[in-house]
Amino acid sequence: MGLFRKYSDIDIIDGIRRQDNRILAHLYDCYFEMIRDHLRKNSGTDDDVHEVLQESVVMLYRQVTGDGFSLRGDLKGYFFGIVRNVWNAQLRHRSRLVPLNTDHADSSTAEEVSKATLERIVARSFALLAGDCQMVLTLYGEGYSYEEIARKMGLKSEAYARRKKYLCKEALMEIIKTDGEYQDLGPL
Repeated sequence: MGLFRKYSDIDIIDGIRRQDNRILAHLYDCYFEMIRDHLRKNSGTDDDVHEVLQESVVMLYRQVTGDGFSLRGDLKGYFFGIVRNVWNAQLRHRSRLVPLNTDHADSSTAEEVSKATLERIVARSFALLAGDCQMVLTLYGEGYSYEEIARKMGLKSEAYARRKKYLCKEALMEIIKTDGEYQDLGPL
């Protein structure tokens, strides 16, 4: 009966907060195929699935144990959004790992290093944002209109979605500014 027992979203969230191994196993069992299918369609391998799943569960844990977490919608959709963000971040990181052409000037190499560092800081800071802010900024980044964002997130209006995106972007900037590595970069 263990593997076939159906858990509600609330049961799963409570189990994650308690670090219940049965709930974590349930997450892996339920979402592995969905994640594998998504990654295969988006340049991923079977090896990537385990890494993305692990990182996504850790991110979900941080979010549900953080202050102010509230689930709007279903957990499966929320978790899949985390998976997409994790995978997209990994793809962006991989695209930067192309060999550097030694013909470029030193300033170009320094610029690339600064850019990669800044992207790492932004990704790290993004992970610290509240879940609803991550969702708003992700949807906006994927090209959804404010009207679509409001509808998808259950917000009261297009104007509120626009305001929410602005506030979330400001919150992200504040987190970035407090990052020690960002402060070490100096003026950009």
